[in-house]
Amino acid sequence: MHNRLCLIALPANNRQRVSLDKNIQDMSLPIDQQRRRLLSHSSAMAGLSMFSLAGLAAPQNPSPGRSDSTDSLGPIRQVNAGNLNIGYAEAGPANGPVAILLHGWPHDIHSFVDVVPLLAAAGYRVIVPYLRGYGPTRFLSAGTPRNGQQSVFAVDVIALMDALKIDKAVIAGFDWGGRAADIVAAVWPERCRALVSVSGYLIGSQEANRKPVPPQTELLAWFQYYFATERGARGYAEYRNAFNKLIWQNASPQFRFDDATFLRTATSFDNPDHVAIVIHNYRWRLGLAQGESQYDDLEQRLAQAPKISVPTITLEGDANGAPHQSPAAYAAQFIGPYQHRNVDGGIGHNLPQEAPKAFADAVLGVVKL
Repeated sequence: MHNRLCLIALPANNRQRVSLDKNIQDMSLPIDQQRRRLLSHSSAMAGLSMFSLAGLAAPQNPSPGRSDSTDSLGPIRQVNAGNLNIGYAEAGPANGPVAILLHGWPHDIHSFVDVVPLLAAAGYRVIVPYLRGYGPTRFLSAGTPRNGQQSVFAVDVIALMDALKIDKAVIAGFDWGGRAADIVAAVWPERCRALVSVSGYLIGSQEANRKPVPPQTELLAWFQYYFATERGARGYAEYRNAFNKLIWQNASPQFRFDDATFLRTATSFDNPDHVAIVIHNYRWRLGLAQGESQYDDLEQRLAQAPKISVPTITLEGDANGAPHQSPAAYAAQFIGPYQHRNVDGGIGHNLPQEAPKAFADAVLGVVKL
């Protein structure tokens, strides 16, 4: 079945366990102490075992529109960029126009495993980084806060571009990655040739997030409230893979992935900072954790919902089980050349992996708007 595009004018040892318990206990401290202790130390998570996921096994048939996976993005490169040593995949001609692809939670660079060959074949130099807290990306200093507030992911993208001497790129992403892409486009438009964002305009603020939403939408965001508790932080640390597989199934209810596909991505959750970053990200959104003061001005600017002027295509799958706005709710935020595309065929939240051709077509087409 082809996707139809509808255009309209979005195994842990005891030592590791003790370390894990200490980090999770830190999360119950007052916010200022929590920030100093939880975020300033690496959490020792990397040695946790894969949990049995047989009870959550998904059907074995591929999702409609999903191509046979190339399985690998090739060797992972590393580069120091800002506060991080970032692991990333690269494909395509070194002198081609650049496309940077940004994944979300709970995913990794393999969301783009079938997108990358399409863009490389079209002449693009494709860069696919692991976000902070994922895969081989590591903090350069143990003293750096393990911060997951929205602005830092965009700052990481700019640092990566500087480290790789990339002046300008098409930036495309979904979920956390889509938000980072939106922020780069809004705040550093001179670095963003064009934007592709799944689920549209994702820039927010702690103040905006204080506003209740209808109960059906609150239910879809249940994990945010779970993560606000000590039980939730400990639960995510202990049942990380089972938890994330459940999120995959709920957010993409028609995506029929096999265990091998999920486990390929789940290795990225063994990053020693993964749990701390995820918990801080969602607590920060609800105003339950502080960010770093050095980003206060940037966050204040983002809280004003800055318009995006670079050429943009937003995408939305017809079976997205994650909270998301309708395209009409955010269309006015894009004041440059703009197009929204609905992607049909049972496509959920992990749109690049579920509909790689539609995502690649958007990256290739956005510069022509």
